[in-house]
Amino acid sequence: MDSQGDISILVTVVESGSFSKAAERLGISKSAISKRVSQLEAQLGVKLLHRTTRKLSLTEAGEHFFKHAQIAHQASKDAIDAVAQLQGEPQGRLKISCPMSFGRLHLAPLIPKFLKKYPKITIDLVMDDKISDIIGQGFDLAIRGGVLPDSNLVVRKLAPLRSVLCASQTYLNQHGVPAELEALSSHNCLAFTYSNDKREWTFMKEGEVQRISISGNYQVNSSEALKEAIIQGLGIGRLPTFIAGPEIKKGNLVALFEEYEMPRQSMYAVYPERHYLPKKVRVFIDFIVEQIGTDIPYWDVY
Repeated sequence: MDSQGDISILVTVVESGSFSKAAERLGISKSAISKRVSQLEAQLGVKLLHRTTRKLSLTEAGEHFFKHAQIAHQASKDAIDAVAQLQGEPQGRLKISCPMSFGRLHLAPLIPKFLKKYPKITIDLVMDDKISDIIGQGFDLAIRGGVLPDSNLVVRKLAPLRSVLCASQTYLNQHGVPAELEALSSHNCLAFTYSNDKREWTFMKEGEVQRISISGNYQVNSSEALKEAIIQGLGIGRLPTFIAGPEIKKGNLVALFEEYEMPRQSMYAVYPERHYLPKKVRVFIDFIVEQIGTDIPYWDVY
């Protein structure tokens, strides 16, 4: 019996929260996973999991076993990674999570170039604005922006995330260019639904902070949809520069109040803490940093 393999399967089941999700991660059938867990329970002579139609939970014995199983499982992965460091060419499956807009506009276009450079790597790219459970869903790496919660995950900064206020030339021709921040209160200001401050914009200059209350007739939960509304002349909006930058460069949008800075955050690469970072993860992060720049990403050059 492959006890070490059964231990790894059990850890994957518990981390995933279900047999079906574990089956997806491991690439084997749900019935095969259930059989392997049952074999492990039979070998140990104890029940490890409570199984119901809706969820799985560890028994008391299962909780004790799982703590040690996680250590063994991680040690096994570290051993594999340690050997992989000696291999000349990075290889293996790389599962990546990233936000939809950033992934579509900036990450997806780089993937073919990366795979041509590293042909032995296989990429599974999942673009979703929902925060993924990196470990539970089997991701090797996630691209995330903003303030990150405390966790046992490792974080590496990729690039600054700036915002810019912008409008189309058509809108400005019809409604005028606001000469001062206070004038924004008389303009149609469009908002991103998930912003914490969608009804108040913050501007900073030389250490001074100014907050302006705004209103408008449109809010939307997609930055790309917001961009289209601004381009079509509906109003003034705040966009991340990774979305607005290329449109400003092409002349489709006009940046406003650039002498002020709006609140900025950062884009990060986030991955599980491991003693040996898999070479496939390291080369991918290095490649992305090389392609987009760190202090001034290419989308901020307009």
